[in-house]
Formats: sequence, C-alpha cells, structure tokens
Amino acid sequence: MRFKTKLLVAALVVVHFVLLFAGFIAPYDPAEQNRVLPYAPPSRLHFRDASGFHLRPFVYGLKLDLDGFTEDKNQVFPIHIFVRASRYKLLGFFETNWHLLGVSGSGRLVLLGTDGFGRDEFSRVLHGGQISVAAGIVATFDALLVGMMLGMLAGYYGGWVDESLMGAAELFLSLPWLYFLLGVRAFLPLHVSPARTFLLLTCVIGLIGWARPARLVRGIVASARSRNHVLAARGFGASDFYLLRRHIFPEIYGVLLTQATVLIPRYIAAEVALSFLGLGVNEPVASWGNMLSTLQQYSVLVSYAWLLAPACALVVTSVIYSLLADCLHSQLKFQSS
Repeated sequence: MRFKTKLLVAALVVVHFVLLFAGFIAPYDPAEQNRVLPYAPPSRLHFRDASGFHLRPFVYGLKLDLDGFTEDKNQVFPIHIFVRASRYKLLGFFETNWHLLGVSGSGRLVLLGTDGFGRDEFSRVLHGGQISVAAGIVATFDALLVGMMLGMLAGYYGGWVDESLMGAAELFLSLPWLYFLLGVRAFLPLHVSPARTFLLLTCVIGLIGWARPARLVRGIVASARSRNHVLAARGFGASDFYLLRRHIFPEIYGVLLTQATVLIPRYIAAEVALSFLGLGVNEPVASWGNMLSTLQQYSVLVSYAWLLAPACALVVTSVIYSLLADCLHSQLKFQSS
C-alpha cells in the first residue's frame, strides 16, 4: 500500500511539473492561430523515409485535399529539442523563448492536432491544465481553510456555537451544489478579465464546499478535546490557542490531506463544467472547459476525435487523485485501528 501511495504521489508530481512548465514543454503559444491548418490531425512521427532510417524523428508537411489534410512527403521537417520560438513567462516571472520541442522553417509539430482556428491542441491542453488544476487546488484550499476553522470552533467550544455552525453546514450539504454553483455564478459579472474570473470561480467553488470538511473536523476535535493529555494541558493553564495548535490540529492533519485529494478533482470538474457552459474562464485564455465547449457541435465531436484531449487529461488527473485518496483513507483506518 505504501508503494502504491508513493507511485501515485510520483505520478501527481509529474503531472503538476508538466503543467507548471507548460510554456517550456508546449511548442507554441496557446493563442497562436494558423488559419491554413484548421482541424489538422495530429502529426505522425517518422523515423524512416525513402532514403532509409533516421535517428532523429521528423514530420512531413500537411496539404489539404478533398479528404482533409494528408502528409506531403516532399516536405520533411526534423524535430529539434531546445528551440527558440514564441516568447512566454516561465513560472509567470522569467521571460524566455526556449521550448522543449519544435521544427524549423514553415513546418508545424501538432502532436494532438489543431482546433478550428489552427491553434495547437497540445499547447492548449498544457496551458488549459494550468488554469483548471490551479482552480481546483485554490478552491480546495479555500474550502479546507474555512471548513477547518469552523469545524475546530464547533468541536472545541460546543453548545450554541456547535449547533449554529453545524446547522449551517447541514443547509449547505442539502443544496444541490452544481445547480447552486451555476446559480451563484450567474449572478456574478460575465464581462470581467480572465484573472478576476479565475478568482471569482475559486472563491465561489471553495466557499460552497466547506461544509463536509467542517463536519469531519468537528467530530475529530470534539473527540480530541476530552482526551487525558488535553485535559492535563488545560489543567496546567494552557490557552485555547495552544491546545488547538499543539494537541488538536495534529489529529486532523490526515483527514484534511485525504479531503484535499477528494476535493481537488471534484473542483477541477466544477471549473471545467462552468467553463464548458460559458460561465467560467473564456477565450482566448485556454482552460479544459472552454476547449471542450467546441464539442457541443455534433459535427465537430464525431469528426475530430483529437479535440477530446482535454477530457482525457481531466479523467487521468481525476483518477490519480481518487486512487491516492483511497490509499490515504486506508492508511488512516489502519493507523486508527
């Protein structure tokens, strides 16, 4: 079980590393359009041509005919590593134009094809993942922070504080969160900058989801406050803040970690759903949700399967988080037994 947990953590580290360095790994700017290559299929990597085998992979140029795009074997473009192309800010601070992969000249390396505007789908999946995953992580942090604080207050002080806070938690849990989220988001301004939209999304999603973590934390704190070592520390004059920080918070750390792995994929999916419906991050900024919105057209859905790449990325990320949550939950049950 510990090996499986380490493997899943390593997989998540790789996923987040790739998204964090999306500007370097992506060969093109996600907003860069190439109107002569709309809905171009993914590039096929080749090692052999008429002259024989080559160690360096290459792609052929694309030409348009009656059946769509086909390879033009008269145009050969070797793939290079560490190339200079469009400028971007690495980690949001350091401006550079170095990219991991690319081709020279007029060639295009479209590993996952292009969309209707000729934008590279692979680059957009990486940059869109930054928005969607960051929204899930920030919203989870907001929900856990609010839930931890209110749950600790309810569990530690009890009485009317407990009844009031848990009553509010019951109200939030009884709401259909997706419809409530859509309703709240609909009242917010639509024509705002992408940065403000991102902040609004994370705040709304996070503040709606505080109730379940608060109930879990409340139960642990209510049990921990009556333990002998806590009562002894209180008898020696320890303050409430000291007791919460030194003796009670370590008891809830594992539950918060498990809840984080449960909530992050749920909130990533919430951002994707809102952006898919046009209530989240809008173009030209890429997110997995607004990338999938083009698939609302049936003709696009059945003709260009590579545009499902954001959905595949969402599924893979969510499955890894869910498996990790199961492993952490099993470990916590084993430690408590």
